[in-house]
Amino acid sequence: MNLVRFNHPGFPNLFENLERTQNELQNRNDNNTVLVNIIEEESSFVLEVAAPGLKKDDFNISLDNQILTISSEVKEKDDEKEKNYSRKEFNYGNFSRSFTLPKNIKHDAITAEYNQGVLSITLPVKEESKLTREIKIS
Repeated sequence: MNLVRFNHPGFPNLFENLERTQNELQNRNDNNTVLVNIIEEESSFVLEVAAPGLKKDDFNISLDNQILTISSEVKEKDDEKEKNYSRKEFNYGNFSRSFTLPKNIKHDAITAEYNQGVLSITLPVKEESKLTREIKIS
């Protein structure tokens, strides 16, 4: 019995989609990048980093001048080296991402929390001083 691939114009080829997804995941893992969302709120920016499987102690967050750097270094556990995997896709490799912050961020009020695989960093914005005013004549 031969496996025949049937391509219908209304349905994409499942095998090609799976291969494409695998290649995209492999490229992401090779680059050691993490996915990030940046949310603009009224009085702050929130930076969300997708990092499932890590602990809050695995992260290093630093601020040097206007550059915020988020990094992590996780070593493979000894008990995982002993297991005989037929396929292993979980990857807890090292990563580092840097962001240049705008000048209106309150550096001393930046906070971070890690909850359910998402690291959230809140970047409060300073209120801009008003450059317009009315001047009374004396």
